[in-house]
Amino acid sequence: MDKLAKSLAGHDKDHVYVVVKEDDSNVYLADGKSRKLDSPKRKNRKHVQLILQLPEEYTQLLRSAAVDSDLIHVLRLYHTAVSGSKH
Repeated sequence: MDKLAKSLAGHDKDHVYVVVKEDDSNVYLADGKSRKLDSPKRKNRKHVQLILQLPEEYTQLLRSAAVDSDLIHVLRLYHTAVSGSKH
């Protein structure tokens, strides 16, 4: 786990998730709240935008994430950084 993804389609459009697993046509996403690590959301790759350029701090936190609260922490940091940069 070292990527985030933004949903581009569906009822969860614009929601940001942690990419838990990938295969050829799908990504498996979790946010620690509605989608836990043990039951990630399967979504077609064409319906998400991968967020590949993350600060090293986020990448390290994602790689060491072991429980849902770790995902929540990283996503809160990301949302704070993004919303802070818009003002």
